Formats: sequence, C-alpha cells, structure tokens
Amino acid sequence: MATSDGPGDHTAGARPPLVTRPLLLRCATVAGSSASFHLLLSVAPAYAQAAPGRGSDTAGLVTGALMLATVAGETMGPWLAARCGHRLMLGAGLVLLGAPALGLPASRSMAWIVAVCLLRGLGFAFTLVAGGALTAALIPQERRGEGLALIGVMAGVPSLVCLPLGSWLAVHTGYGPVCTAAALAALVSVAAVPGLPGREAASGPELGIFAGAASGALGRPAAVFGVTAVGAGIVVTFLPLAVEGGSSGVVAAALFGQPAAATASRWFAGRRADRSGAAGLVLPGLLVSAAGILAVALTGIPAAVVAGAAVFGAGFGITQSATLTLMYSRVAASGYGTVSALWNLAYDAGMGLGAVGFGALAGATGYPWAFALTALLTLTAVVPARWDHARQRRATPGGDRVATAEGQR
Repeated sequence: MATSDGPGDHTAGARPPLVTRPLLLRCATVAGSSASFHLLLSVAPAYAQAAPGRGSDTAGLVTGALMLATVAGETMGPWLAARCGHRLMLGAGLVLLGAPALGLPASRSMAWIVAVCLLRGLGFAFTLVAGGALTAALIPQERRGEGLALIGVMAGVPSLVCLPLGSWLAVHTGYGPVCTAAALAALVSVAAVPGLPGREAASGPELGIFAGAASGALGRPAAVFGVTAVGAGIVVTFLPLAVEGGSSGVVAAALFGQPAAATASRWFAGRRADRSGAAGLVLPGLLVSAAGILAVALTGIPAAVVAGAAVFGAGFGITQSATLTLMYSRVAASGYGTVSALWNLAYDAGMGLGAVGFGALAGATGYPWAFALTALLTLTAVVPARWDHARQRRATPGGDRVATAEGQR
C-alpha cells in the first residue's frame, strides 16, 4: 500500500525522533561517498583532456563512462541487494568507489581512465541503491521530507566543498594528491558500515525497477528529474572549459555556488514537503533550473556565470528533494530499493547523456549556444511535471495523496 505524500500528522503528541545512531552512521557513509565522487567529478575529465590532441568530446566521454557504469549498477542494484543485503552492498560500493581512484594518475591512456571511471561508477551505484534503501528505512514516515533533506545536506556539503576543491588542488598540487584524497574519503567511511542494520524483511509486494519505471506514479517524476540532471552533468563537466579566459576564480565560485544553493534549497524543499506535499514543488524547481542554465550561457560575463550556476543549483535542489520524497511516498517499504535505484538512475543517466551530448553539440555550436539549447531542453519536462500534478490532484482533491492503483497507469 502506498504511503501519503501529504503533510505529516502533527496533531497527536510529539513527532518521532529523526536523528538516531544508525542514521548518524549512515550520514558518515553519505559524506564519504559524496566527497570521493565529487573530488574527481570535474578533475577526471580535465585530466583526460589535458593530453595533447584531445578535445571537448574527450571530457564528455569520461563523465559519460562514469555515469554509464553508475546506471548499469543501479539497474542491477535492487536484484543484487535482495541477495546479499544492503549493508554488504554498501560496503562493497565504497571500496569500489575509493580503491580505483588511487590508480588514476598511473596513465593518461583513455582506456585506463575509462576503466577507472567504470569501476568507480559501479561502486557509486552500489552506495546509492543500498544506501538509499537503508536511509528510507531509518527515517520515520512523518518526517520523510525532512529526513531525506538531512541526508541531502550530508551529501551536499561534501559536494559543495569537494567539487571546487578538486579543481583547485589539481591546478596547485597535481592530480596525485586529489586522487589519494578521493580514495581515502570512501575507504575510511567503510568503518561505519558494520553499525548499520542488516537484512530486514519488508512488507508489501516486491517492485522491480522496470515495473517501477513503467508506472506513471514513479516514471513521471523520475523523467522530470532526469531532464534537470542533464544540466547538472553539463555544468560540472564543461563549466571549467566554457568560461572565457579560463578564469579559475570564476569557475571555483560557480562550482561552489551551484552545490551550495542546491544544498540550501533541498533542505527548504524537504521541510516544506512534510507540511504541504512535494508534488507542488516539482514545476517551480524545474523552471528555476532552466533559468539558471540560460544565464550560464553568457559565458563571457563572470557575474552571469556565477549567478546562473547558483540559480540552477537552487532549482536543482528543489527538484531533487521534491521528486525523491514524492516517489518514496508512492510505494510500500518493499519498494524503497527500487525507488532509490530508479531516482538515482534518472540522475546519473541524465548527467551522463548530458555530458556526452553536450560535448558533441558544443563542438558544432560553441558553448554559449549549447547552454541555451540545454535550457530549452529542460523546459520540455514541464509537460510531464504538469501532467503528473494534475493527475494526482484529480485522484485525491484533498491533497497530494496518490493511490496504489494510480501508479499502475
């Protein structure tokens, strides 16, 4: 039976506690995996492109390989977790995310770089699927939006620091120290895994990832989020290459502002979703994201680039929180792993496809026009966003609740 997406019931007594010891341990693994991932997210494409004779399509290929492996891992994630358990899968994911980073500086061969990215992408996928299901199980239903926002902050703060830090360290200390830091961030957090819950029986029918994607209740918000994730992959991969003059200060400020705004807006959206429902936040987040990408298209104006990255981050954070809260509200506990996999699959497929496609597009049109066309692409998601909200309101006029049967249409 699907749970509610409407405001929590605060009328009877105190709300259940949100922060528990297992949730704190989960926060440690979130911070470690996020730091490891974001330290190299912009660095690996730059490392590959620095070799003589390589162009923008090389940077896109590196991010695309990372996201392709992540998508593959997320697709098999629910099946694998059902057999080995979320805790074991999370630990294995952290090892795969961290250990290959140590070998990245060993060669500039594209085959080597892509192989490292494929292993790290697979590990990251495991941390997302297994960790997401653990997170949902550890958060009281009445505080789902706030709890997911807290986890979003724990992932967002490392990205806020590590995304620009990775680029800065690569310029000032070389690639080796960045790769070592990325490896340690993931491997050290493995120590928190034994304290997390092991296998737990979940009530409700099992929901496969393909069945979830085919259902309107999960497929529509996942599709909307995937379109906004296209912009995220483009910003982190190509902003350091697109800014005229290659100003490291402008790039660092933009790469700081984007996750900072996303973290703040994700917290705001999560708390608001507990009070008034998540569905009404999806469309505003989408429109703000498109406006930010359009501003980034003014690559010759530093203020526009920095402000546009921050505006995009704000819209992206709202969309992140709203779509994830909405999707968890539409399944029973047995479907948490599928929601985690599907949402993250939309995230990473969007980032990977965006990076690969944008590299080819920018080669033909130049960066400003490519960013402007990306903003128009983002606006195409208005159609499924409005459709989803309208269907939900018709199904339950009193709020954002959705019945299980609606998810099958």
